[in-house]
This record gives sequence, structure tokens and C-alpha cells, in this order.
Amino acid sequence: MKTREQLIEDLLDLAFAEDIGDGDHTTLSTIPAEEQGKQQLIVKEEGILAGVEIAKMVFNKFDKKLKMTVFINDGAHVKPGDIAFVVEGPVRSLLQTERIMLNIMQRMSGIATTTAKYQERLAGLKTKVLDTRKTTPGMRILEKEAVKIGGGCNHRIGLFDMILIKDNHVDFAGGIPQAVAAAKKYCKEKGKNLKIELEVRNTEEILQALEAGVDRIMLDNFTPEATRDAVKLINGRTEIESSGGITLDTLRAYGEAGVDFISVGALTHSVKGLDMSFKAC
Repeated sequence: MKTREQLIEDLLDLAFAEDIGDGDHTTLSTIPAEEQGKQQLIVKEEGILAGVEIAKMVFNKFDKKLKMTVFINDGAHVKPGDIAFVVEGPVRSLLQTERIMLNIMQRMSGIATTTAKYQERLAGLKTKVLDTRKTTPGMRILEKEAVKIGGGCNHRIGLFDMILIKDNHVDFAGGIPQAVAAAKKYCKEKGKNLKIELEVRNTEEILQALEAGVDRIMLDNFTPEATRDAVKLINGRTEIESSGGITLDTLRAYGEAGVDFISVGALTHSVKGLDMSFKAC
């Protein structure tokens, strides 16, 4: 399995290949090879900054002559006019890395900003906001890092680091007892120490989940009232997660019902990027 660093290297290789191809002919034709310059990242919208550390990797990977001076770090609250960092070096390299860096930083900052809004809505409660696997193909590692920068928690990185038995798994396996038993047997045989979470649709399935002995129960598309009843029924015997169509407006009601986690696909699947620009200075 590839490491975080290897996944990011692969992402950057693809980003350079798709954007630059056999060369940025505009820059190569208009800017002398020896030209040196400086550009600054200007924040144009209020939010949470994310992607500074990845920006360092972009510049360093493309041209080690690019030198970056950071003024604002990941996780900071920023406002229009703030200067996050300055990069100095060959102008050709600055221009060729500009859009790739901005695409990553705007996307990550948008996710971090959205996550912070959701987590702030749960202020004073034990409940944590979780992300999902509804991410941009190839960018998951960065998008999930952005969720953490924004104050949320990662649910799981992929299909490999947790067992999540959903309705289709249950139906194909022949029922909850069979699915959970098979998952436990598999973990034992493979030497895997993985948490087992089960998605439930009603009270009967909650009781079956408790009997089967799972680590976390996911309440799928429960109302806040039904969630409160489910929390009382489970009574601390396992972790509880709410999921399914939960919005910023309904989030607090689910948190007040007493769940440990609320998963929100909107943190990554439909977020707006944070506005910023990279200008000569």
C-alpha cells in the first residue's frame, strides 16, 4: 500500500502532466530563462487556510530553486487581503506552477472552511463531524487532510482501514448476524485489527447490531427524534454515528440527540473553493 507521500507524489505527477504536457509554450516563448521574480498568495475571501504544506511540495518538486516564505500556516483563519506566503525564483517556474498550486489550495481551503462551519454548529457538544468517501478521485488524501485542518475528523481513508457493513453487504450476506460474524472471522484469519461499523435502518437492526457486537452503529436516514430514541436504546454500549442527508441546518438537532459522530458528504463532494490569487510583487 502506498504511503501518504507517495500518493501526493503521484497526484503532483499527474497534475504537472495534464497541465504542462510538453511545455508551457506561452511562458517559454515570452519569458527569458534567466528571469527571476517573486509572487505572493493573496487571500480574497474569509475562511480557513489549508494546503500551505502541499504548496511547498508543489514548488519544491517542480523546481528546487523556488524559495517559499510562509506568513500564515494551515488552519489559520484568514480574511481578504491577507498574504499567506511569497515565493521567489525563476519566473518560468513560478508561472508553470501557479495554477496547480492554486487549484489545490483553493479546494483544500474551501473544504477546511466548510468543515469549520459544521463543527462550529456543534459547539459545546461531544459530537464530531466526519467526512466520507465522496471525494475527488485522486485527491482524497488532500481533501481528507483539509477536513482535519478545518476541525473535523476522518471517517476512514478508504475501503482498507475499517470495516463498514452497509445495507447491500447485509442483504447479500443473508442478514446482520451473518455479515458481522463473517467480518470478525475474516479479521481473525487475516490478522487485521479493524473496527467494525454497521449501518442500520430501524430499531430491529439496532438490536441485532448490539447482539452481534459491533464497534459502531451508523443510524442511516433517522430523524432527530428517532435518533434520540436510538441513543437511549444503545445506552453507551457502542459508538453511534448519524448519516444520510444531514445539512448545516439540521446538524445541531442530531448532535443534541447524543450521537458521537455525524458524517457529512457535503464537506468534500460539493464544496466551493476559497477565492485567492497568486500575483507578482
